[in-house]
This record gives sequence, C-alpha cells and structure tokens, in this order.
Amino acid sequence: MRRRNFLKWTGATGALAGLGDFGFLGNLPSVSAADAKMPPRFVQFHPEIEPLVRLLENTPRERVLEEVAHRIRTGTTYREVLAALFLAGVRNIQPRPVGFKFHAVLVVNSAHIASLSSPDEERWLPIFWAIDQFKSSQAADEREGNWTMGLVEESKVPPSHKAKQAFTEAMDSWDEAAADAAIVGLVRTTGAHEIFELFCRYGARDFREIGHKAIFVANSFRALEAIGWHHAEPILRSVAYALLDRDGEKQNPSKADLPADRPYRKNVERLKQIRPGWLDGKLDPEATKELFQMVRQGSSLDMSQRAVELLNKGVAPQSLFDACWEGAGELLMRAPGILSLHASTFTNAVHYSWQHCRDEETRKLLLLQNVAFMPLYRGNKQDKGPRLDELEPAPLQTTGAEAVSEIFSDVSKDRTLASRKILSYLKAHPDPKPLADAARRLIFTKGRDAHDYKFSTAILEDSHFMAPQWRDRFLAASVFNLKGSGASDNDLVKRIRSALSA
Repeated sequence: MRRRNFLKWTGATGALAGLGDFGFLGNLPSVSAADAKMPPRFVQFHPEIEPLVRLLENTPRERVLEEVAHRIRTGTTYREVLAALFLAGVRNIQPRPVGFKFHAVLVVNSAHIASLSSPDEERWLPIFWAIDQFKSSQAADEREGNWTMGLVEESKVPPSHKAKQAFTEAMDSWDEAAADAAIVGLVRTTGAHEIFELFCRYGARDFREIGHKAIFVANSFRALEAIGWHHAEPILRSVAYALLDRDGEKQNPSKADLPADRPYRKNVERLKQIRPGWLDGKLDPEATKELFQMVRQGSSLDMSQRAVELLNKGVAPQSLFDACWEGAGELLMRAPGILSLHASTFTNAVHYSWQHCRDEETRKLLLLQNVAFMPLYRGNKQDKGPRLDELEPAPLQTTGAEAVSEIFSDVSKDRTLASRKILSYLKAHPDPKPLADAARRLIFTKGRDAHDYKFSTAILEDSHFMAPQWRDRFLAASVFNLKGSGASDNDLVKRIRSALSA
C-alpha cells in the first residue's frame, strides 16, 4: 500500500474511536544481533534459519523486538521471521500440556492469519506480539525444567516402506518413543497430504486438553504451508508428542475405557452407517436448529447419532457445522471463559481439517467428533441463560463507521447490548468486514492473551463459511470474548511504539 493510499485508508477509519494509530511502525531502528552455535545434543534446523532462531532464543525479552526489527530493516523477510518463531517455539517449549505456556506455539498461525488480513503497514504487529509471547513462555518453560527438543534416535527411524504402519501402531498404542522415530521416517519419505490425513484423525481422537490437540494439528500444517515443508520434521515431532499427552492419566488409553476416548470409539463404529453420497446433501435450516438446540441438553452420544440420521436424510454437512458454530456462540454467551471459547477454536480447527482432507472416512469422523464434543464444552452447566436464537436487535444511535465505534464502545460496557446492536448493523449492512477490521485492530492494541488472537482469528474466518441467517448471530455472540474500545492498551504496543518511533 502506497503512503497516499494508506493515508486515505487511515482517514476513512479515523472515525473508529480507540482503534489505534500504527504510524510508528514505519520507523524501524537499526540494532545489531549476534548468532550463537547450537549444542549438538539438541535438534538443529536448516543452516539458513538456525541463526535467526538462535537470535530469538538468546536475546533477552526486553531487547528482542529491536533485534528482530534490525534484521527486518537489513533484509530478513516476513516468511523467515515466521519460520524462526515457530521453530524456536517447538524446540524450546514442551507441548505438554497442549496449552498454557505452549500457546506461544499455538498462536503463531493465528497471528499469521491476522497479519494476512491486515493492511501492509500493520502486518508486523501480530508477529511482534507473538515474538514477545514466545519469550514469556520460554521463561516459563525454563522455570519448569527447561525442556528442549532432543535429537531423534536415528537407529530407530523406520525405512520408508514401514514408516506409516510404524506410526499408526505407535499412535494407537500411545507409544511415545516409537511415534517420535516413526514420524521422522514418514516426514522424510511421505507426502504432506498423506501425513496430514493421519494427524487429523489423531488430533480429534480424544477430549484431553479441551481440543488443543486438533488445534495444534491444523495450525501446524497451516504454518508449514507458509514457511515450507522442509521445516516439517521438528514441527511434526512436536505435534506427535503433544497428541500422546494423557493429561495426567496413568492408564494407557489403548488398554482402558476412559471418558475422553468414548466419543471417538463410538463414532468410528458409526462411520459405516452413513449413506453413500452423504456429501451431496442440501442445506437444511431446520436440521441446523434442531442440532444447535441439542447442544443445550443433549449428550455426546445422542448428538453424534442424530448427526448420522440427518446426513442419511440428505442434510448437507454444512448444516451440521452451522449448528456447531451456533452452539459454540451460545455457550460463550452463557459462560464466557476458557472452556466455552475453545468450542469455537476447536470447531475452526476441525472445519479447516475437514475441508482439506481427501479421505471420506476421515472427513466423516471429523464431523462426528465435532458434533460429539459440543456438549463436553457445556460441561455440567444446566440449560440456563440467554439463548442466541432469541436475541433481539437493538437500535443504533449512529450510522456507518460511527456505528462500528458505537458497538465496540458498548462491548466495554454492556456486551449483551453490543451483540444486539451487531444484529441491527448487519441487517442494514450485510458485509461484516468493517466489524471484522475493527475487532482485529482492537486485538492488536488491547489484546493481552494468546486466546485473544486464537479466538478472534477463528470466528472471523469461520463467519465466511456460514449461511447468513446463522452468521449474523454467531458474530453477535463473539463480542463476549472480543475487546472493546474502552479497554486499556496493552503494554506491548507501548513498547513497540517507543522502540520503533525513535
């Protein structure tokens, strides 16, 4: 974007009070950086990226943004920074639990997607935020034992003709050492699509880590699309290790009947019940409404069984996903928090995987697992609280860009009112882009947690796939975990402004 166009753009959005001024990003300082050698006992990356990874690892948190800025000014590309950031995370942060400090890795792809959706001049902000998040998580990992990914045992890596079977056997038996060696053999000899299919099934296999396993699978492969498959080996070693996390359970899940595994086992049996041609169904709003309402009281087993019945009646898979999105939105309205927001981020990950898988059995399984997990995000809460399908529009006091500002001002004061005003806004302005742009800019300036990026990226992406009658209410519910313009700016933006405006 040329300066003249950028000024026109910022002028047009100037009415969006509190959304931030990012002009300081155009003045990056020059700061030197030193490379360091990697101890031989730890996994090493390609020589062209290793120095940048070491820069991220070894530079103190209070100086890392300036060091990266210097590299950018002297020719380091966006793609190189993104790759180094992801690789630094998988080498330095233990993916167990698949959450908490490991969000520094999980959030990288979300930050990348936010960057792609931003004007050129703002594209570095989410990445700088993710770099700072990595340094915070790196420090936490050091306090908790300083885990670092080691070298693979080369003597145990299976040959190409045995790698796939070795991997599936290791994952099915929850054998960590065998899985680590087998995934290396697979990456070195097998195509990305075939490996992705395998990981999709195991990512959605169990409800441990409240859906983070499926999120890690989707985000990792999406990141690899951006940074290059030649970085896949250490990243997929991290994913495989994460997927075998038992969440503290001593029993081997392959030898026990544990609650977290039951939906998967039942749904594997149900796959053969789904009719041929199930992908040719038609959108059915009534089917969406029925399944959405089951999220309030239904069980996992009942919901997946009903999903099979609806597919066999000719209902399109899209109508089932719409029900999952709407259910996730209502759960968030009723009980905003970590559990309910992951109903949205999990559905986002599963839907991405469903779109990109080729195997019909895997696609069936992903859809049924998504449906089955929705009641688990409800937990033990009773069917009480606001109902998304009964939300009524509220009148706006302003129009155009000022109406967007009005809505996000209300988010800081009365989220229910803000959600009702979104319904009014979208009725008058069917294109949600101004709302999405404002929400994203507020995450840049006000966001303080990895979930701010993960959640906002997921809901803004998924809204594009929904039928309009469901999309508007889904976006209305999203304000229960978005930032309002009245929230205070995060400290990181202040740091970046100070460093880059010098």
